[in-house]
Amino acid sequence: MKRRREMEKGSEIRSAIEELSMVVKVKPGVDPNVAYLPTKPFLYTCNLLIQILDKIGPTMAVLRQDIHQNIQRLEKIYELDPSIYSNLIEILKKEAGEGVAKKPTSCARALVWLTRSLDFTVNLLEKLAKDVGQNLEQVVEDAYNVSLKPWHGWISSAAYKVALKLIPDNKTFIKLLMIEDEDYDMLKEEIQQLVPLLLSLLDDIHSILRTFRLDKLKAN
Repeated sequence: MKRRREMEKGSEIRSAIEELSMVVKVKPGVDPNVAYLPTKPFLYTCNLLIQILDKIGPTMAVLRQDIHQNIQRLEKIYELDPSIYSNLIEILKKEAGEGVAKKPTSCARALVWLTRSLDFTVNLLEKLAKDVGQNLEQVVEDAYNVSLKPWHGWISSAAYKVALKLIPDNKTFIKLLMIEDEDYDMLKEEIQQLVPLLLSLLDDIHSILRTFRLDKLKAN
């Protein structure tokens, strides 16, 4: 209930800090036989990401749709057997064993793209926390070029280039991220708490993806 109330007040960043603070206490390692990456907290964080992207506006609609579809794909397999698939590693092991991990509709591929979307988000937030005066369009473009563009085909890249023109100014975006009675210094402090938590989680996931040889997958 507490997390739901915070989300209703618009504190996506605070909710993510709370969730990830619990997740990163357990380091999964890279051995797929013993590694543990909790499915529900990961998906919860990805849903918070959607809410942050919504504040950027329609320019993020394509990325938002991809994230939502990938979340649904992982939720669907989780619900088949929560006792087993509460660990994302078990999902990867299942699909790797079946030889379908690299298929277009696999849950493994969904995890890959959700991870890259989180890479994009952490890069974006990190840049904004360093300098609120930066041009948001440039910040989004730089974050996209580092995290998503290397894996996109030319059609997706061209679509994002057009979408950049719809991005709001940075002051508007920062204001949307703040909750009532919060100022920029408070928001900056929260972002600085969130970024290392996200980076720790992402470092673990990237290590696991490399173990399963999924880290180089590109868009179809």
